Amino acid sequence: QVQLVESGGGLVQAGGSLRLSCTVSERTSNRYVMGWFVQAPGKEREFVASINWSGDNRYYADSVKGRFTISRDNAKNTVYLQMGSLRPEDTAIYVCAASRNYFPTHSTYDYAYWGQGTQVTVSS
Repeated sequence: QVQLVESGGGLVQAGGSLRLSCTVSERTSNRYVMGWFVQAPGKEREFVASINWSGDNRYYADSVKGRFTISRDNAKNTVYLQMGSLRPEDTAIYVCAASRNYFPTHSTYDYAYWGQGTQVTVSS
């Protein structure tokens, strides 16, 4: 079975930075497209960023372009989200997900596996 575990969340002041990690554990290795989504109270899950297996194709939500960077280290089975210039509206539970698509995708429908999430809180 596939298991995704996020880490790195916490409390940070507006304008600060934070680095999230998501480690994928499974019996056999698969070349998943990986994505990050946010779940804010009272709102639907929203796409943040996605990256293909080789790491040379990335896709970002407009709200995070120029501020966030998604990357991965396949030797560690880990995907990262480097977040900078954080804003209070970035406050949410950040959830990583794995897709069997070949290219990055923003659609929750395309992701087969989901982590439990890690809380990010940005104070004003």
